[in-house]
Amino acid sequence: MVEKIRVGVLFGGRSAEHEVSVASAHSLVEAIDRDKYDVTLIGIDRQGRWLLPGDATKMLAAGKVEGDESARPVALDYCGGQDLVMRFGASQINTGTKLDVVFPLLHGPFGEDGTVQGFLELADVAYVGSGVLGSAVSMDKDMMKRVLQAAGIPQVVHATVLRSRWRAFASTVQDEIERDFAYPLFVKPANLGSSVGITKVHDGTGFSTAMELAASYDRKIIVEADAGKGCRELECSVLGYENPIVSVVGEIRPDAEFYDYDAKYKESDSELIIPADLDEATTTRAQQLAKQTFLAVDAAGMARVDLFAREDGTVIVNEINTIPGFTPISMYPKLWAASGIPYSELIDRLLELAVERHRDRGDSTTSLETSNPNAFS
Repeated sequence: MVEKIRVGVLFGGRSAEHEVSVASAHSLVEAIDRDKYDVTLIGIDRQGRWLLPGDATKMLAAGKVEGDESARPVALDYCGGQDLVMRFGASQINTGTKLDVVFPLLHGPFGEDGTVQGFLELADVAYVGSGVLGSAVSMDKDMMKRVLQAAGIPQVVHATVLRSRWRAFASTVQDEIERDFAYPLFVKPANLGSSVGITKVHDGTGFSTAMELAASYDRKIIVEADAGKGCRELECSVLGYENPIVSVVGEIRPDAEFYDYDAKYKESDSELIIPADLDEATTTRAQQLAKQTFLAVDAAGMARVDLFAREDGTVIVNEINTIPGFTPISMYPKLWAASGIPYSELIDRLLELAVERHRDRGDSTTSLETSNPNAFS
């Protein structure tokens, strides 16, 4: 009998995308092959506590992580790795549960930004998705844009404004933005996803409100030029490690001014066209840019790259998401299904990639000993 792989699913978290994470976990749990995997659900509440739910189905159905009499606070043993332990004040008791690989479905800060990834590295356990560097760079849109610029990858014209500067010199900041950008423009928090905190600003009267909304979520605010009239919103899913593959290209036709939170996760009339009706040159260019972006930020496992195709045929990158939505209506799994990789197989591949990457990192020595006797002379 083949022993099952022990998978821990992390969901919930401290970000504004908490409910999206729970929805993603609900979808994954329904699709994962229980003949192959022994699944342990670990919910993270808004205070950051790790909870082992007594009734996981109830917690997932509730749409948020909350503790009750059946939920036990747990932690991953970062000394030995893989062991789940229960916490009772300063003491801890081993639960008898070991994890071979962790599947973080934590969108936004404190989950997609390298923080949890760093903890899992210290615990020496395999995990799905990008490492600390790829996660942190991709989460922070300011840093992501700097990396893409250094790699020569075309992107939307943008500026970064610190919250502290905005609140101290709001009038000056608005004058500078209006000098360099034409309306309409987009204002968004640097470290958030799922279109949370994003505003499309049509004129100067709405600028201050948009900046304050973004500033309520993050200390860095991104201001972006509109991609242009007639611009088409494209998405590609990427899967792999050092030699990633790219899905077919999808197109989003939102029923609002842009693909906002409600259009992504609630019932809407937005159209998801898979595959997108594009000419071969545009399709190839979008897939090339998606792969280049994935490699430029040192991503791993999974990512969704969002792009724009302009009327003149040019394609530019909007952003990359290293833990894209995993809900039934999310583009990441939909694009792979259209590319010949169904949901359950996609989960298999992501878990395999996690083990591969963990094994690869294990090949690096942590000893000062070297075969070169003159190395330290």
